[in-house]
Amino acid sequence: MENIAGASVSINKLFENISTVIKGKELQVNLLLTVLFAGGHILMEDNPGTGKTVMAKTLAKSISGSHGNSVFKRVQFTPDLLPMDLIGSNIFDEETKDFKFKKGPLFCNVLLADEINRASPKVQSALLECMAENQITVGENTYPLEQMFFTIATQNPIEMEGTYPLPTAQLDRFYMKINFGYADPDTELTIFKEYLGILNNLQTIHQVLSIDDVVTLQKQASEVFLHDSLIEAIRNIIQGTRENAHIALGASTRAGIIFIKCLKAYALVKGRDFVTENDIADITHPVLQHRLLFRSKDAKDNALSEILANELRRLSDLKPSFQKPTN
Repeated sequence: MENIAGASVSINKLFENISTVIKGKELQVNLLLTVLFAGGHILMEDNPGTGKTVMAKTLAKSISGSHGNSVFKRVQFTPDLLPMDLIGSNIFDEETKDFKFKKGPLFCNVLLADEINRASPKVQSALLECMAENQITVGENTYPLEQMFFTIATQNPIEMEGTYPLPTAQLDRFYMKINFGYADPDTELTIFKEYLGILNNLQTIHQVLSIDDVVTLQKQASEVFLHDSLIEAIRNIIQGTRENAHIALGASTRAGIIFIKCLKAYALVKGRDFVTENDIADITHPVLQHRLLFRSKDAKDNALSEILANELRRLSDLKPSFQKPTN
Protein backbone atom coordinates (compact mmCIF):
# COMPACT_ATOMS: atom_id res chain seq x y z
CA MET A 1 0.00 0.00 0.00
CA GLU A 2 1.58 3.23 -1.15
CA ASN A 3 0.00 5.47 1.49
CA ILE A 4 0.71 3.38 4.59
CA ALA A 5 3.03 6.09 5.98
CA GLY A 6 0.38 8.77 5.54
CA ALA A 7 -2.25 6.54 7.10
CA SER A 8 -0.01 5.93 10.11
CA VAL A 9 0.51 9.66 10.60
CA SER A 10 -3.25 10.31 10.56
CA ILE A 11 -4.03 7.43 12.91
CA ASN A 12 -1.28 8.45 15.33
CA LYS A 13 -2.68 11.99 15.43
CA LEU A 14 -6.08 10.62 16.38
CA PHE A 15 -4.63 8.21 18.93
CA GLU A 16 -2.52 10.90 20.61
CA ASN A 17 -5.46 13.29 20.68
CA ILE A 18 -7.65 10.74 22.44
CA SER A 19 -4.80 9.92 24.84
CA THR A 20 -4.80 13.47 26.18
CA VAL A 21 -8.11 12.58 27.84
CA ILE A 22 -8.16 8.76 28.06
CA LYS A 23 -5.23 7.59 30.19
CA GLY A 24 -3.74 4.10 30.35
CA LYS A 25 -6.09 2.54 27.77
CA GLU A 26 -3.86 1.97 24.74
CA LEU A 27 -5.40 -1.42 23.86
CA GLN A 28 -8.98 -0.16 24.18
CA VAL A 29 -8.26 2.94 22.06
CA ASN A 30 -6.60 0.78 19.38
CA LEU A 31 -9.62 -1.53 19.30
CA LEU A 32 -12.00 1.43 19.11
CA LEU A 33 -10.08 2.84 16.13
CA THR A 34 -9.96 -0.62 14.56
CA VAL A 35 -13.74 -0.86 14.54
CA LEU A 36 -14.05 2.71 13.26
CA PHE A 37 -11.77 2.02 10.29
CA ALA A 38 -13.39 -1.36 9.67
CA GLY A 39 -16.68 0.50 9.15
CA GLY A 40 -18.42 -1.21 12.05
CA HIS A 41 -19.83 -0.53 15.52
CA ILE A 42 -18.51 -1.29 19.00
CA LEU A 43 -20.02 -2.36 22.31
CA MET A 44 -18.19 -1.45 25.52
CA GLU A 45 -19.24 -3.27 28.68
CA ASP A 46 -18.14 -2.30 32.16
CA ASN A 47 -19.25 -0.81 35.44
CA PRO A 48 -20.33 2.85 35.56
CA GLY A 49 -17.57 5.41 35.97
CA THR A 50 -14.78 3.71 34.02
CA GLY A 51 -14.62 6.28 31.20
CA LYS A 52 -16.70 4.69 28.42
CA THR A 53 -18.80 7.80 27.76
CA VAL A 54 -15.76 10.10 27.89
CA MET A 55 -14.02 7.87 25.33
CA ALA A 56 -16.93 8.25 22.89
CA LYS A 57 -17.12 12.03 23.35
CA THR A 58 -13.36 12.39 22.88
CA LEU A 59 -13.40 10.46 19.63
CA ALA A 60 -16.33 12.46 18.27
CA LYS A 61 -14.71 15.79 19.16
CA SER A 62 -11.49 14.71 17.41
CA ILE A 63 -13.28 14.41 14.04
CA SER A 64 -14.58 17.38 12.11
CA GLY A 65 -17.47 17.29 9.68
CA SER A 66 -18.35 19.49 6.75
CA HIS A 67 -19.54 22.25 9.09
CA GLY A 68 -16.92 21.96 11.81
CA ASN A 69 -17.82 19.45 14.49
CA SER A 70 -18.79 15.93 13.54
CA VAL A 71 -22.48 15.31 14.15
CA PHE A 72 -22.33 13.62 17.55
CA LYS A 73 -25.48 12.47 19.35
CA ARG A 74 -25.74 10.90 22.78
CA VAL A 75 -28.83 8.94 23.73
CA GLN A 76 -29.32 7.82 27.32
CA PHE A 77 -31.18 4.52 27.10
CA THR A 78 -33.87 4.17 29.76
CA PRO A 79 -36.79 1.75 30.31
CA ASP A 80 -39.32 4.33 29.05
CA LEU A 81 -37.48 5.09 25.79
CA LEU A 82 -39.48 4.45 22.58
CA PRO A 83 -38.23 3.45 19.09
CA MET A 84 -39.47 6.78 17.68
CA ASP A 85 -37.23 8.58 20.18
CA LEU A 86 -34.30 7.16 18.19
CA ILE A 87 -35.60 6.98 14.65
CA GLY A 88 -37.80 10.06 14.51
CA SER A 89 -41.46 10.41 13.58
CA ASN A 90 -43.87 11.96 11.11
CA ILE A 91 -45.11 15.35 12.32
CA PHE A 92 -48.18 17.04 10.84
CA ASP A 93 -47.32 20.41 9.27
CA GLU A 94 -50.18 22.88 9.61
CA GLU A 95 -48.90 25.03 6.73
CA THR A 96 -48.61 22.27 4.12
CA LYS A 97 -51.39 20.14 5.62
CA ASP A 98 -49.12 17.15 5.25
CA PHE A 99 -46.86 15.00 7.37
CA LYS A 100 -43.13 15.70 7.48
CA PHE A 101 -40.53 13.37 8.83
CA LYS A 102 -38.57 14.80 11.76
CA LYS A 103 -35.26 12.95 12.03
CA GLY A 104 -34.23 11.43 15.32
CA PRO A 105 -30.74 11.22 16.86
CA LEU A 106 -29.78 8.18 14.75
CA PHE A 107 -29.13 10.60 11.88
CA CYS A 108 -25.58 11.47 12.89
CA ASN A 109 -21.92 10.52 12.35
CA VAL A 110 -21.05 9.24 15.82
CA LEU A 111 -23.82 7.85 18.03
CA LEU A 112 -23.26 7.16 21.70
CA ALA A 113 -25.91 4.68 22.83
CA ASP A 114 -25.31 5.01 26.57
CA GLU A 115 -26.31 2.11 28.80
CA ILE A 116 -28.04 0.43 25.88
CA ASN A 117 -29.17 -2.55 27.93
CA ARG A 118 -31.33 -0.39 30.21
CA ALA A 119 -33.89 -0.02 27.40
CA SER A 120 -36.35 -2.70 26.36
CA PRO A 121 -35.48 -5.17 23.57
CA LYS A 122 -38.03 -3.41 21.33
CA VAL A 123 -36.03 -0.19 21.53
CA GLN A 124 -32.71 -1.99 21.16
CA SER A 125 -33.97 -3.58 17.95
CA ALA A 126 -34.58 -0.11 16.47
CA LEU A 127 -30.84 0.03 15.88
CA LEU A 128 -30.72 -3.15 13.78
CA GLU A 129 -31.42 -1.70 10.33
CA CYS A 130 -29.26 1.39 10.72
CA MET A 131 -26.27 -0.63 11.99
CA ALA A 132 -26.57 -3.33 9.34
CA GLU A 133 -27.61 -1.35 6.26
CA ASN A 134 -26.81 2.28 7.08
CA GLN A 135 -30.40 3.32 6.51
CA ILE A 136 -33.69 3.77 8.35
CA THR A 137 -37.12 2.78 7.04
CA VAL A 138 -40.18 4.62 8.33
CA GLY A 139 -43.42 3.47 6.77
CA GLU A 140 -42.91 3.39 3.00
CA ASN A 141 -39.89 5.70 3.03
CA THR A 142 -36.24 4.76 3.44
CA TYR A 143 -33.75 7.37 4.61
CA PRO A 144 -30.00 6.88 4.12
CA LEU A 145 -27.67 7.63 7.01
CA GLU A 146 -24.37 9.46 6.80
CA GLN A 147 -21.53 7.74 4.93
CA MET A 148 -19.65 7.59 8.19
CA PHE A 149 -22.05 6.25 10.82
CA PHE A 150 -20.35 4.84 13.89
CA THR A 151 -22.23 3.52 16.91
CA ILE A 152 -20.48 3.30 20.27
CA ALA A 153 -22.79 1.49 22.68
CA THR A 154 -22.06 1.11 26.36
CA GLN A 155 -23.68 -1.34 28.70
CA ASN A 156 -23.47 -2.26 32.34
CA PRO A 157 -22.90 -5.92 33.23
CA ILE A 158 -26.19 -7.76 32.73
CA GLU A 159 -26.15 -9.00 36.31
CA MET A 160 -26.87 -5.44 37.44
CA GLU A 161 -30.41 -4.50 38.43
CA GLY A 162 -32.62 -2.98 35.73
CA THR A 163 -30.82 -4.30 32.66
CA TYR A 164 -32.02 -6.36 29.68
CA PRO A 165 -29.76 -8.76 27.77
CA LEU A 166 -29.18 -7.61 24.19
CA PRO A 167 -30.82 -9.88 21.58
CA THR A 168 -28.44 -12.20 19.73
CA ALA A 169 -29.20 -10.46 16.42
CA GLN A 170 -28.30 -7.12 17.99
CA LEU A 171 -25.04 -8.42 19.46
CA ASP A 172 -24.07 -9.81 16.06
CA ARG A 173 -24.16 -6.28 14.58
CA PHE A 174 -21.36 -5.12 16.85
CA TYR A 175 -17.97 -5.78 15.29
CA MET A 176 -16.36 -5.98 18.73
CA LYS A 177 -17.32 -6.11 22.37
CA ILE A 178 -14.62 -4.87 24.74
CA ASN A 179 -14.32 -4.46 28.48
CA PHE A 180 -13.07 -1.01 29.38
CA GLY A 181 -11.77 -1.92 32.82
CA TYR A 182 -10.46 0.19 35.64
CA ALA A 183 -7.17 2.05 35.24
CA ASP A 184 -4.08 0.52 36.82
CA PRO A 185 -3.09 2.03 40.20
CA ASP A 186 -0.37 4.34 38.84
CA THR A 187 -2.59 5.66 36.03
CA GLU A 188 -5.49 6.14 38.43
CA LEU A 189 -3.26 8.16 40.75
CA THR A 190 -2.27 10.36 37.79
CA ILE A 191 -5.95 10.84 36.90
CA PHE A 192 -6.78 11.88 40.48
CA LYS A 193 -3.95 14.40 40.52
CA GLU A 194 -4.66 15.85 37.07
CA TYR A 195 -8.43 15.46 36.72
CA LEU A 196 -9.04 19.18 36.20
CA GLY A 197 -6.53 19.30 33.34
CA ILE A 198 -7.99 16.14 31.80
CA LEU A 199 -11.50 17.62 31.91
CA ASN A 200 -10.16 20.79 30.32
CA ASN A 201 -8.56 18.68 27.56
CA LEU A 202 -11.97 17.18 26.83
CA GLN A 203 -13.55 20.61 26.53
CA THR A 204 -10.80 22.05 24.31
CA ILE A 205 -9.78 18.97 22.35
CA HIS A 206 -8.57 19.59 18.80
CA GLN A 207 -10.16 18.21 15.66
CA VAL A 208 -7.35 16.30 13.97
CA LEU A 209 -9.20 14.37 11.25
CA SER A 210 -12.15 15.12 8.99
CA ILE A 211 -14.94 12.71 8.18
CA ASP A 212 -13.48 12.45 4.67
CA ASP A 213 -10.15 11.42 6.24
CA VAL A 214 -11.91 8.66 8.17
CA VAL A 215 -13.67 7.42 5.03
CA THR A 216 -10.32 7.37 3.21
CA LEU A 217 -8.75 5.36 6.04
CA GLN A 218 -11.67 2.93 5.91
CA LYS A 219 -10.95 2.40 2.21
CA GLN A 220 -7.23 1.91 2.93
CA ALA A 221 -8.07 -0.63 5.62
CA SER A 222 -10.07 -2.68 3.12
CA GLU A 223 -6.97 -2.85 0.89
CA VAL A 224 -4.65 -4.29 3.56
CA PHE A 225 -3.15 -7.61 2.40
CA LEU A 226 -4.41 -10.80 4.04
CA HIS A 227 -2.45 -13.98 3.25
CA ASP A 228 -4.43 -17.05 2.14
CA SER A 229 -3.07 -19.06 5.06
CA LEU A 230 -4.56 -16.50 7.48
CA ILE A 231 -7.91 -16.63 5.69
CA GLU A 232 -7.80 -20.39 6.18
CA ALA A 233 -6.99 -19.83 9.85
CA ILE A 234 -10.05 -17.60 10.22
CA ARG A 235 -12.16 -20.30 8.55
CA ASN A 236 -10.78 -22.91 10.97
CA ILE A 237 -11.49 -20.75 14.02
CA ILE A 238 -15.05 -20.03 12.87
CA GLN A 239 -15.72 -23.70 12.19
CA GLY A 240 -14.03 -24.64 15.45
CA THR A 241 -16.61 -22.62 17.38
CA ARG A 242 -19.37 -24.65 15.73
CA GLU A 243 -17.77 -28.02 16.45
CA ASN A 244 -16.68 -27.40 20.04
CA ALA A 245 -18.72 -29.41 22.54
CA HIS A 246 -18.62 -26.55 25.06
CA ILE A 247 -20.18 -24.00 22.68
CA ALA A 248 -23.94 -24.20 22.11
CA LEU A 249 -24.02 -21.65 19.26
CA GLY A 250 -20.98 -21.01 17.10
CA ALA A 251 -19.96 -18.08 14.93
CA SER A 252 -21.71 -17.31 11.65
CA THR A 253 -20.30 -16.67 8.18
CA ARG A 254 -21.02 -12.98 8.75
CA ALA A 255 -18.86 -13.17 11.88
CA GLY A 256 -15.99 -14.45 9.72
CA ILE A 257 -16.35 -11.58 7.27
CA ILE A 258 -16.39 -9.07 10.15
CA PHE A 259 -13.30 -10.83 11.55
CA ILE A 260 -11.49 -10.21 8.25
CA LYS A 261 -12.51 -6.54 8.16
CA CYS A 262 -11.30 -6.02 11.73
CA LEU A 263 -8.00 -7.81 11.09
CA LYS A 264 -7.25 -5.53 8.14
CA ALA A 265 -8.18 -2.40 10.08
CA TYR A 266 -6.16 -3.53 13.12
CA ALA A 267 -3.08 -4.05 10.95
CA LEU A 268 -3.53 -0.51 9.58
CA VAL A 269 -3.83 0.89 13.11
CA LYS A 270 -0.59 -0.93 13.92
CA GLY A 271 1.12 0.74 10.94
CA ARG A 272 1.23 -2.22 8.54
CA ASP A 273 -0.24 -2.99 5.13
CA PHE A 274 -0.45 -6.74 5.87
CA VAL A 275 -1.99 -8.90 8.59
CA THR A 276 0.05 -11.21 10.84
CA GLU A 277 -0.82 -14.15 13.11
CA ASN A 278 -0.31 -11.83 16.09
CA ASP A 279 -3.22 -9.73 14.88
CA ILE A 280 -5.42 -12.82 14.99
CA ALA A 281 -4.24 -13.52 18.54
CA ASP A 282 -5.01 -9.93 19.60
CA ILE A 283 -8.57 -9.55 18.31
CA THR A 284 -10.15 -13.03 18.20
CA HIS A 285 -11.79 -12.64 21.61
CA PRO A 286 -13.21 -9.10 21.15
CA VAL A 287 -14.56 -10.03 17.70
CA LEU A 288 -16.05 -13.45 18.50
CA GLN A 289 -16.69 -13.80 22.24
CA HIS A 290 -20.02 -11.96 22.29
CA ARG A 291 -21.36 -13.91 19.29
CA LEU A 292 -21.07 -17.31 20.96
CA LEU A 293 -23.34 -19.08 23.42
CA PHE A 294 -21.38 -21.16 25.92
CA ARG A 295 -22.66 -24.11 27.89
CA SER A 296 -20.96 -23.05 31.15
CA LYS A 297 -18.91 -20.29 32.78
CA ASP A 298 -15.75 -22.42 32.48
CA ALA A 299 -16.42 -22.90 28.77
CA LYS A 300 -16.76 -19.13 28.30
CA ASP A 301 -13.34 -18.64 29.84
CA ASN A 302 -11.53 -21.44 28.02
CA ALA A 303 -13.24 -22.79 24.87
CA LEU A 304 -12.39 -19.97 22.45
CA SER A 305 -8.86 -19.70 23.87
CA GLU A 306 -8.24 -23.38 23.11
CA ILE A 307 -9.53 -23.04 19.53
CA LEU A 308 -7.31 -20.00 18.99
CA ALA A 309 -4.24 -21.67 20.52
CA ASN A 310 -4.61 -24.71 18.28
CA GLU A 311 -4.81 -22.56 15.17
CA LEU A 312 -1.83 -20.41 16.17
CA ARG A 313 0.22 -23.59 16.62
CA ARG A 314 -0.73 -24.68 13.13
CA LEU A 315 0.30 -21.30 11.70
CA SER A 316 3.59 -21.44 13.60
CA ASP A 317 4.40 -24.79 12.02
CA LEU A 318 3.77 -23.36 8.54
CA LYS A 319 6.14 -20.39 9.11
CA PRO A 320 4.95 -18.49 6.00
CA SER A 321 5.73 -14.88 5.16
CA PHE A 322 2.51 -12.94 5.55
CA GLN A 323 3.71 -9.87 3.66
CA LYS A 324 2.25 -9.06 0.28
CA PRO A 325 4.42 -10.61 -2.48
CA THR A 326 6.32 -8.08 -4.56
CA ASN A 327 5.91 -8.24 -8.32
